[in-house]
Amino acid sequence: MRYRTLGDLRVSAIGLGAMPLSIEGRPDETRATATVHAALDAGVTLIDTADSYHLPGAEPGHNERLVARALASYGGDTADVLVTTKGGRGRPADGSWTVSGSPRHLKTAAEASLKRLGVDAIGLYQLHKPDPAVPFEDSVGALRDLLDEGKIRLAGLSNTDTGQIRTARRILGDRLVSVQNRYSPAVRDSEAELRLCEESGLAFLPWSPLGGISRSSLDGPSGRSSPVAFGAFHEVARERGVSPQQVCLAWLLALSPTVVPIPGASRPESVRDSAGAAGLELTEGEVGRLSAVVGGG
Repeated sequence: MRYRTLGDLRVSAIGLGAMPLSIEGRPDETRATATVHAALDAGVTLIDTADSYHLPGAEPGHNERLVARALASYGGDTADVLVTTKGGRGRPADGSWTVSGSPRHLKTAAEASLKRLGVDAIGLYQLHKPDPAVPFEDSVGALRDLLDEGKIRLAGLSNTDTGQIRTARRILGDRLVSVQNRYSPAVRDSEAELRLCEESGLAFLPWSPLGGISRSSLDGPSGRSSPVAFGAFHEVARERGVSPQQVCLAWLLALSPTVVPIPGASRPESVRDSAGAAGLELTEGEVGRLSAVVGGG
């Protein structure tokens, strides 16, 4: 396993996005637990969760509890595992995703996450999404208060832009360590945020890093004719004897030393394959070839 830096911590270069274990289509707990254990066996030391990862209108915090139980039942050493969680979103019965960024809500949510995870302090707590109804400085101020109180050790942001990142850095200083935005070969809207993180020494955690590559094929409708030419990823995968998903994650790692992808998984086989990307070093030619077809790099 390769490692990268998150604040003053060393984490695996590939993390586990635990959301699929708790939302619609989720596996039963036996398979969910086996998936977390497979990630740990593969050397993954970063697990991403959130209080809103649950079925609509039911069991808030389901994913946090599941991750905590899986870690407790692992049987191996988990001292170096960083569980990151997020607050500021909700999932009512209608299946929508709400946003609640008031300081009162964030502090209450963090307290609840602390209890569900069964820890003295949350390793990394992230604002899940800025709330347009709440001044951004107030939401970040709640993270600062939680840091000062020792309830969280490090702070992060999610779904934010460059201006918001700079504002948070002014408020939190070096206790802001990460930004989690959507980023993949198909969705590169956060290119500026990635580069700002690189300049600022912040970890950049792409969510949904595989985009649609898992459902694409070399010659199918999502292959050569797709906007980002997923076919090139399949071609390199075939040449290397690995999965297109591994090639995609290895390409993301090659973009910047600040990138730590957190692909989701609901099966042990999937997480083992994703973790294998940390050992796949693409050549400069391969990186350039893939970057060219997605329009940058």
